[in-house]
Amino acid sequence: MLDATASFYRTQHGLIADAVSDAQALHHAKHNTREDELATLAAELAKTTDKINRYLDAFETGKLDPEHVNDRLTALRATQQQLRDRQTDLRHAIADQPTMPDTATLTNVSRHAREIIHAGSHTQHKTLVEGLVEHVTITGPNRFVPTFRIPQPREPEHDTGAETEPTVQTPAVRAMTRLVELRGIEPLTPSMRTRCATNCATAPGVA
Repeated sequence: MLDATASFYRTQHGLIADAVSDAQALHHAKHNTREDELATLAAELAKTTDKINRYLDAFETGKLDPEHVNDRLTALRATQQQLRDRQTDLRHAIADQPTMPDTATLTNVSRHAREIIHAGSHTQHKTLVEGLVEHVTITGPNRFVPTFRIPQPREPEHDTGAETEPTVQTPAVRAMTRLVELRGIEPLTPSMRTRCATNCATAPGVA
């Protein structure tokens, strides 16, 4: 599995390009549906915000008792937050266009993987596989097919001004996060099962 992982990012650039192309087509196909849902969410969010404002106005003028207003406002604000969260998810999905990583990025991922394979500990090997492999399908005795994650450009981080506690990462994680975000692209799965099995997914001795 470890050698197949490093080899994949070094040699299977055509397969990666096919997977990214499939993901881009799926992303494009969902674009209009997502935009329509965004418009619906915007309308629902406006209605919910208007209801909140009307309850606040009624409370300030003494037309409703505080207990009733509090219960309704709690429910409406929960709905408002759910709508905003979904709105954020949709905007992210629309903007998150899958891209083909360049050769240098794939080569660097493979090189870092090789360094960890040859010099890393068992824990670092495990972290490497968890970071680069989306899932593994068992196809038979001593045979498995991994679905690898595709490197994507890292999103810019926005400074919120809040202090965050430092996290402890293994060298395997540090090596990968310095390069790219690694995420699974679902359309990769069928291609990986049929086109990558003989090249990088057969490992004797794995049950």
